[in-house]
Amino acid sequence: MPDLTVFSKLETDLGVTFSRRDLLVQAFTHRSYLNENPGFKLSHNERLEFLGDAVLELIVTEHLYHTFPNPEGDLTNLRASLVNAKTLAEVALSLNFDTYLLLSRGEAKDTNSKARHTILANAVEALIGAIYLDQGMAVVKRFIEQHLLTRLDAIVAGQKYRDPKSTFQEFAQKYVNVTPAYKVLAEWGPDHDKHFRVGVYLGEEEVAVGEGQSKQEAQVAAAAAAITVKGWGG
Repeated sequence: MPDLTVFSKLETDLGVTFSRRDLLVQAFTHRSYLNENPGFKLSHNERLEFLGDAVLELIVTEHLYHTFPNPEGDLTNLRASLVNAKTLAEVALSLNFDTYLLLSRGEAKDTNSKARHTILANAVEALIGAIYLDQGMAVVKRFIEQHLLTRLDAIVAGQKYRDPKSTFQEFAQKYVNVTPAYKVLAEWGPDHDKHFRVGVYLGEEEVAVGEGQSKQEAQVAAAAAAITVKGWGG
């Protein structure tokens, strides 16, 4: 049985004191932990994650609606940049969530894989669900404002919400009247932690190469690099 008193520090760091501490602990309980600890009295965090995902999307959507006059497509991309797994995992790491995760021994050893980042991102959503149930909308909104919406200025300034693949295709069709093509150049690693290297081409010309933990992620990296190589980013 883990020492659950460590969650007191997390409450201090979050500025949230739970009335039902069990909700906080459950938010960090991964399914794999229960497989090795069948006597643990709490369930895993997937239901809280389901709730937190909806609460997060609502609060972010409302903020974007009132803050930006942009068309729906831009708002959708901005929201995706804020609530995607990469950003949520960054939030989790900034708050040292790794310290609190209840995982199986196998999952605990896998510290820097795509799977761990997904677990961290899911824990953020589960925590949002837990705060909402325990403290209500005003408190969970404050948490999201402090730890997620503060990242919005950097996303907007760097136009990180724009999809590099779509942007590169627009530029390529405008300047050279060619649609980019992508080719997997290499892949390696076990199934749970694959890595891909992808090249992006204009006709026979290899413009740039990108890497990622999925083909899509590598294509996006290649497209972003290609925009820089071509000097088409403005």
